[in-house]
Amino acid sequence: MKAVVGLGNPGKAYERTRHNMGRLAVRSFLARCAQTQKTELDFSVVYRLGDLALIVEPLTYMNMSGIAVREICERYSVTPQECLIVYDDYAIPFGKLRARKSGGAGGHHGMESVIAELASEEIPRLRIGIGTDQPLTDLTEYVLGEFTEEEQAQLPNILSRAADAIECFIQTDIETVMNRFNAAS
Repeated sequence: MKAVVGLGNPGKAYERTRHNMGRLAVRSFLARCAQTQKTELDFSVVYRLGDLALIVEPLTYMNMSGIAVREICERYSVTPQECLIVYDDYAIPFGKLRARKSGGAGGHHGMESVIAELASEEIPRLRIGIGTDQPLTDLTEYVLGEFTEEEQAQLPNILSRAADAIECFIQTDIETVMNRFNAAS
C-alpha cells in the first residue's frame, strides 16, 4: 500500500492559492479515479484506491502537515518510503515538476513538519514549482496569494502532468517518476 499526500491549507480562503498546489494536484488525480472509498480521520480525509494506494488530503494547516502524515502511516502501516508528499516549491519555476527520493525540507514548513513527525528524510516527494522571476518582497504573501490569470490558464496542464506523476508513483516507484518527470517538465 502506498500513500500520496497533497499538502495545502484547509478552507475556502486558501483553495486557489499557490501554497495549495499539492492539494490541487491530488484532487486532479482523484478526478480520474472511477471508484474510491472515502474515510474521514482525525487529521485527514483518505480516499482508498483498493489495495493500491491511499490518496490523502490533510485537514491540518500546512505547518502541521506531519501530524496527518504520521496518522496515515500509523493507521495503515505505511512506511515513509511508501509515501509521496506532493507540495508547492517557490524555488522551482512555475509549473515545473521535480521528484526526489529523499532530502531536507528546503525551507518548506509543511515538509519540515512531515520530516519531524516521521523522524526521517527518506520520504519521496513531488514538488510543483510556483516560482516567479519577479522580485519578492514578502514570500508568505506570495505563496498564500491566489493564482494570477496567466497562472490559472496554465493550471490544467500542470495539474494533469502532476496527476500523471502521481499515477506513475502508484504503479511503479519514485525512481521511475524522477526519470520520466524531472526531465520532461
